[in-house]
Amino acid sequence: MAKLTGIPASPGVAIGRVFPVDRRRARVPRYHIQPDQIESEIARLDEAVQEAVKQLAQIKQSLGEGEQEEILDAHGMMANDPTMLEGAKQLIREELLNAEWATRRVVREMSEKMGADGYLAERRADLDEVCDRIVHNLIGEKPMSAVLPAEPSVIVAYDLATADAAVLLASGKALGLVTDFGSKTSHTAILARAMEVPCVVGAGQASEIAKAGDLIAVDGGTGEVLVSPDKDEVLRFEMARAEAEFREASLLEDRDLPAVTLDGRRVCLYANIEFPEEVPSVLAHGGEGVGLYRTEFLYLNREELPTEEEHYTAYAAILERMEKKPVVIRTVDLGGDKLPVGHRSHEPNPALGLRAVRFTLRHPQLFRTQLRALLRASTHGDLRIMLPMIAAVGELREAKAQIESARQELLREGKKIAERIPVGIMLETPAACLAADRLARECDFFSVGTNDLIQYALAIDRGNREVAYLYRPLHLGVLRLIQSSVDGAKKAGIEISMCGEMAGDPAYALVLLALGLDTLSMNPADIPAVKRVLRSARVADARQLLDEAMSFSSVDEIEGYVLAQMQKRFPQLVTPAGRAASERGAAETY
Repeated sequence: MAKLTGIPASPGVAIGRVFPVDRRRARVPRYHIQPDQIESEIARLDEAVQEAVKQLAQIKQSLGEGEQEEILDAHGMMANDPTMLEGAKQLIREELLNAEWATRRVVREMSEKMGADGYLAERRADLDEVCDRIVHNLIGEKPMSAVLPAEPSVIVAYDLATADAAVLLASGKALGLVTDFGSKTSHTAILARAMEVPCVVGAGQASEIAKAGDLIAVDGGTGEVLVSPDKDEVLRFEMARAEAEFREASLLEDRDLPAVTLDGRRVCLYANIEFPEEVPSVLAHGGEGVGLYRTEFLYLNREELPTEEEHYTAYAAILERMEKKPVVIRTVDLGGDKLPVGHRSHEPNPALGLRAVRFTLRHPQLFRTQLRALLRASTHGDLRIMLPMIAAVGELREAKAQIESARQELLREGKKIAERIPVGIMLETPAACLAADRLARECDFFSVGTNDLIQYALAIDRGNREVAYLYRPLHLGVLRLIQSSVDGAKKAGIEISMCGEMAGDPAYALVLLALGLDTLSMNPADIPAVKRVLRSARVADARQLLDEAMSFSSVDEIEGYVLAQMQKRFPQLVTPAGRAASERGAAETY
């Protein structure tokens, strides 16, 4: 028996036979062509690209509406990206390289320039997927997506292209999904959660250990994967599955109840989403609103900037689908290296460069297009605008001036706009947290973006496997930054929420309650568990837990104490080692 531990990406337990999918990259031949072959080689590349676009369109059509639509559309536009095509064609003309090698080289260079900052780092995988599809067409290999399991199986892959994941998950034959690589924010993980298929990513050597037909057990809630488990382990997983199904049903009994503590403290529970198709999941899990709607997808993998009408259509749709519940839409969090072709710039360190509000203030027309659309869409629901990466009062004032200017422009044009639209900011840097009392005087609400805040506070790249173990939400310095943010908000009388991964972990729920956050925004599927913790606790107990935890000096002591106490109080909701253990991707063989 082999035991692996990966990253829990979609909750649930699956037990079944392995259906392996070989997603290792094709071996790309490298050779030189003759000068008189240049035009035919370019024609061969064009043909492979058009075939890739056709394949993606066929996959989209066969699957119908759903989470995969936006993703497959983006891949189709990326395949047609003239920057990638022209770069490869230039190598063919100038260096007489074959089309396969030229394409792979250009994509590798583009991928390296994209940086490694959080959410957008995942989009590098999209670029690689599209490249692989084109290369497979060039060398004449049949796309993997044509192969489906004959019987319900657990899919195991080294890695999985988004289009392939969409086909496999939509087939109804995927009991579960395990990949060697990936993260919780990859498109494969998002699709698995949307389709409620248990999924573990980053499981190390799963594709090497698990062979076709092997029995495999997968726990998407803990990240545990067992290959060829014995009868006792199978029984344990079957019991875990039954318990999980019972627990989920039990948790959903509270779906329509508010998250109110035993002593009357109310905490709002919102959802983080990336695509409009996620709204049904928000409502099904009891989400009271959307605390973070990312707008980056409108800009990615396309040739031109999105128009005002494209923005407006997307925002109006999400507001209407949320049925008058609050929707916090974040203005675009991009840098010049992530924009459509023809608008890009490159920086040595995008995460610390011209990104988010810094970038939009530098490019007012781009900002104005999005702001006009947001203001126009405000009549379709309860809109709140959130500005990312604000680090100084001056930035906030300048951004608010742009919003007011766009408002006045629309009013002069006779456009209808909601009478009041709250404007808030994300606190993502230590500087912003420490200056929260001054920033709070200038806006309507705060949202603590812990994904970036922890990264900047601890000076680590959470996407770097070498230092990922240092990414610790319960670090004393991080807790003090959050407390400073809350204190600043309370002093000014504005609401403060949290929208990072930390907010959706039930192990941290009482710590966040004690810190005084008004709203927690998370993955929709995490809402029921966090709600159960809050409805079962008292503020006084939460404060005692926080006080005792912060009496320790090391993060190991703080984390150990909090997780031990939470597991003791909520054994069905908090694993003994907490979620952090699942990030290690370890493998044990028995």
